Amino acid sequence: MARKRARGYIEGIIASVSYGLNPLFALPLYATGLLVDSVLFYRYAIAIVLLAGLMAMKKQSFALKKNEVLPLFVMGLLFSSSSLFLFQSFQHMDAGIASTILFVYPIIVAVIMAVFFKEKLSLPKMLAIAIAFIGISLLYEGEGGATLSLTGVVYVLLSSLVYALYIVGVNQSMLKDMPGLKLTFYAILFGSIIYVVRLRGCIDLQPLTTVSQWVNVTGLALFPTLISLVAITKSIHHIGSTPAAILGALEPLTALVVGVMVFDERLTPSNMVGIVMILVSVTIIVVGRGAWGQITRFFRNRQRNV
Repeated sequence: MARKRARGYIEGIIASVSYGLNPLFALPLYATGLLVDSVLFYRYAIAIVLLAGLMAMKKQSFALKKNEVLPLFVMGLLFSSSSLFLFQSFQHMDAGIASTILFVYPIIVAVIMAVFFKEKLSLPKMLAIAIAFIGISLLYEGEGGATLSLTGVVYVLLSSLVYALYIVGVNQSMLKDMPGLKLTFYAILFGSIIYVVRLRGCIDLQPLTTVSQWVNVTGLALFPTLISLVAITKSIHHIGSTPAAILGALEPLTALVVGVMVFDERLTPSNMVGIVMILVSVTIIVVGRGAWGQITRFFRNRQRNV
C-alpha cells in the first residue's frame, strides 16, 4: 500500500510538472516567428496522432454514439479555446504569472456551480474567492511599478473561465462516463477545427523549417498533453482525486521556475505574496466539498481504461 501511494505521488508530480512545461516549448517557437495558431495546430495534430496510437495500443474503441458527437464538439471547442487564450496571454505577460492566474479555474468552477446549479457557497469558499482576487491584484503590479498587460490578464482569465466551463460541461453531460483517453482524443480532434478555421483551411499555416521547431512542437504534444494526461489518471487511481489535485499546484510553480530560470522573467515580493495567496485559495477549494467534488468525479471518470 505504501509503495502504491508513493508511486501515486510521483505520478501526480510528473503530471503537474509536465503540464507546467508549456512555456518551455511555446516561447522558443514564438521567438522563431511562429504565431499562436500555427503553434497550437501542430501541438494538437501531433497530440491526436499520439493519443490515437495510445488508444490503439490499449485496444480502446474509437466508436461514438450519435448523441455524443454534439457534446464532444462543444467540449472540444471549449478545450481548444482555453489553450488559445492561454497561449495568447504568453505574448503579453510573463508565462509564469499567466500560469499562476490560470490556476484559479477551480474557484471559477465553484462560482459556476453556486450560481447555475445552486450549490451552497460556504464561508471557506467565499474566503478562498476573496483571497484569490487579492492574490491576482498583487500579481498585477510588476517590477519597477509597471503593471501587467490588461490584454494578457484578460486572455488568461478567459482561458481559466473556458476551462472551468469545460469541466462543468463534461460533468453535467453524458460525457462524464466516457474513458479519459477517448474524451481527450475527441476533444482535441474537434477542438483543432478552431485552428483550421483561423488558419483559413491551413492556407496561413506556417511551416516548421528547423529541427528545434519540430522538437518544441513535439514537446508540447508530448509533455503537457500526453504524459500529463496519463500520469494524472494513474495518480488518481493510486492516491485519490484530492491529493492529486493538490499536487496540481506544481503546475504554476513549474511554469514560474521555467520563466525565471530559462527566460529571465522577474518576480517582485508582491508577486510572490500574490502567488502564495492564489495557491492557498485554490487549496481551500480543493480540500472542501461541493463544487470541487465535480472536478474530482471528472478526474475519476478520466482514469477509466487508462
